[in-house]
Amino acid sequence: MTSDVINSKHAEAPLTLDQAPPKTLGMLDQGAFWANLGVSLLGFSFALFLINPLGDDNPLTFGAALLAALVGSLIGTAMVGLAAVPGVQTGQPAMVLLRGLFGVRLSYVPTVLNVVQMIGWGAFELWVVAMGAQAIFGPSVPYAVWAIAAGVLTTALTIYPLGAIRLLRRFVTIGVVVSVVWFAVVFLRETPAQSGGSWDAFAAAVDFVVALSVSWVPVAADYARHSRSSRAAFTGVVGGYTIAQVACLAVGVYAVALAGHTVVGENPTAVFGPFVAAPLGALFFGILVLRETDQSFANVYSTAMSLQNLMPRIDRRVFSVAVGVLTTAIALVVDVNTYGAFLSIIGAVFVPMFGVLAVDYFLLGRGKNWDISENAPSRLIMVLPWVLGFVTWWMLAAPSQVSWWAAIWDGARQAVGFTPQPWMSASIGAFLVSGLVTLAIGALRRRT
Repeated sequence: MTSDVINSKHAEAPLTLDQAPPKTLGMLDQGAFWANLGVSLLGFSFALFLINPLGDDNPLTFGAALLAALVGSLIGTAMVGLAAVPGVQTGQPAMVLLRGLFGVRLSYVPTVLNVVQMIGWGAFELWVVAMGAQAIFGPSVPYAVWAIAAGVLTTALTIYPLGAIRLLRRFVTIGVVVSVVWFAVVFLRETPAQSGGSWDAFAAAVDFVVALSVSWVPVAADYARHSRSSRAAFTGVVGGYTIAQVACLAVGVYAVALAGHTVVGENPTAVFGPFVAAPLGALFFGILVLRETDQSFANVYSTAMSLQNLMPRIDRRVFSVAVGVLTTAIALVVDVNTYGAFLSIIGAVFVPMFGVLAVDYFLLGRGKNWDISENAPSRLIMVLPWVLGFVTWWMLAAPSQVSWWAAIWDGARQAVGFTPQPWMSASIGAFLVSGLVTLAIGALRRRT
């Protein structure tokens, strides 16, 4: 595989894995891209879980919620930023990097899981775009029309991914910043001052925000591989995503208050109402709806990159079109709310996997000899810390919405006499367990 890189300002992403990736994205490109990903339409409704992560009668104070958003974002985006660095140094997509961790054949397991996850979330984002458009224009235009239009735009962006990222930096990001600032000013005037609450659920709120951030860990290298430097990739991720997500959640706190906590709890898209009803709301909310396609773009493009780990010589454009069509079809026929609960199970796979990757690549020094070839040998022992981290996640996590899955872990806790405490973090716990076990394996390997 060639080690040369392309530095042409307008070069596009390579079509197959055996072509060199262009290094055209600077810190501003990365920062703008991740800032756009940090603002999500349903991210506003997620503020409900930030304020009251335990779902009881003891919500956080407004100050505690904002601090939890900041701390959780910094922890989560630091993980995403570190996951991006190997992509810069090797020039490879995220799932291809796993060849060095698990070997080629074993890397297919997380690759398939990531494909399922990305297609699911891509369909979910198309649903969000369509619902946002209907909030502005009403039901006169059918949901299917908006979903298909969003699917077509998403697929078009994936054909020219680096051009799409540069477009976001030059034009879309400015509109998003102005829109968020506008809604912040309007909501601050209209919403009564937040009072009451406690700090009791602070750790649970931090864990919730960490989980929001680290959901991007399995795709970070797909874009960082085109960065000019590791510093540009890491700083762009942490700076851009943290600022945007904290702002999004802060605005969401007021939007949820205006829409009603109970109403948003029953229907997350109800949070769109205050945005559309605000002065010039339709205009600025329309910018946010259009921008939401960058979320579906990231999901569809990363699915194509994951598939190239399985079939490295297939043109990524073929994958992009096929995945775009499939994602749009799913958005038209599947109950995405139900599917979202299933996807949360898969999402828990990638935090402990990153813990194993980070320790093996950075601390144990294997990054200097990371084998990403098509003959990389299997490393079955590295599955052990990954599985232990996954188990830790679900032993500490809040009950899943999937009843049979929740019953499995309720039974496991009862069998060992363990009760998770409110201060325990599922994401941080899974990361620490998987990382520490990987360190132990590395120490044993040195002795033998």
